[in-house]
Amino acid sequence: MNLRHILWPDVDTGLWNDWRWQYKNRLKGAEGLFKLSTLLQKDLSHLSHVIKTYRWASTPYYISLIQDKNLLQDPIGRQIIPSPHEIQKQSYPQLSLDPLKERLYSPVPGLIHRYKDRVVLLASGICASYCRHCNRKRTWKKPEHLSLTKHALNKVKAYLDANPEIREVIISGGDPLLLPFKSIKRVLSVMRSIPTIEVIRIGTRVPVVLPMRITDRLCRLLHKNRPIWINTHFNHPREVTKEASGAIEKIQLAGIPVSNQTVLLKGINDNHDVLKSLFCKLQSIMVRPYYLFQCDQVCGTLHFWVPLSKGIEIMESMWGDTGGMCIPNFVADLPEGYGKARLLPSQILDMEDGKEAIFFTYDKKIVKIHL
Repeated sequence: MNLRHILWPDVDTGLWNDWRWQYKNRLKGAEGLFKLSTLLQKDLSHLSHVIKTYRWASTPYYISLIQDKNLLQDPIGRQIIPSPHEIQKQSYPQLSLDPLKERLYSPVPGLIHRYKDRVVLLASGICASYCRHCNRKRTWKKPEHLSLTKHALNKVKAYLDANPEIREVIISGGDPLLLPFKSIKRVLSVMRSIPTIEVIRIGTRVPVVLPMRITDRLCRLLHKNRPIWINTHFNHPREVTKEASGAIEKIQLAGIPVSNQTVLLKGINDNHDVLKSLFCKLQSIMVRPYYLFQCDQVCGTLHFWVPLSKGIEIMESMWGDTGGMCIPNFVADLPEGYGKARLLPSQILDMEDGKEAIFFTYDKKIVKIHL
């Protein structure tokens, strides 16, 4: 099934590769669902209640990666097509709109300061494609074109100037690379004007869902403001397309390293073979598999949760089966704002007086070492 030819049969290659056309022609809201259901001859009317609570939009490019007519069985479709599970009442007290208590750690609007030496700057409220597992679904009720105002950015600068222990700013959102070029330039310029800020990190899913946005002009701007690190968000090997790989290469040729943060998601990537394929593909395009996240306990995401024991089992099975550079840190963002915790268990079974340790190997052998 080629959704590009079904949904956009008359769009030539030039338009298809224009990121502005892709963004302008996203399927979104009730109208987008109606178009999708009509052309695929599938009844999606039951999803209209979902998008009244959690908005829906995705780019033609990313939608075209769906291969299964049963949209919610496809690993791409499952990430972006709304599900009735999102609004079902759940008897889980740990579910929260803001499980990481980001608002509690927000000293000025748009800034999250949880760790001593780094902050998150929410520069944008726009996404090219709204991931159904997003941990900031609470923000989707705000106007889509929300971005950090000049006044808010000045307040952020004042806070950073007054807290010189902060050395790193993680620019996130929404997706900061969807802001107008002048806005991206302004944010980077302000961050670079603060002498204590050593590193800028940008969190973006643009290379995955809208790779055409990675233009030469944008890369020149990023290059000029180095040191910059890009963290992107591939969840499935099918997302590592020729277009996505080309976007990654442009970023890398601008002298910017790229890492990836994957979320462990039920029905999408919760098995050894899928994750191994993803991580190996990322390594092959020189993207470091950085984190594998346990899905956050966010309202509307319960149908994506994978048991912690299964995640640990998958990650343990990676050791010895593929190279260490293909294996990310398996972590969870602890609720109530307690930060990240590594989940992959130690291979030390026992230690005596710091002089002797017993390990189990990747192939389950027991080894004793005298230290």
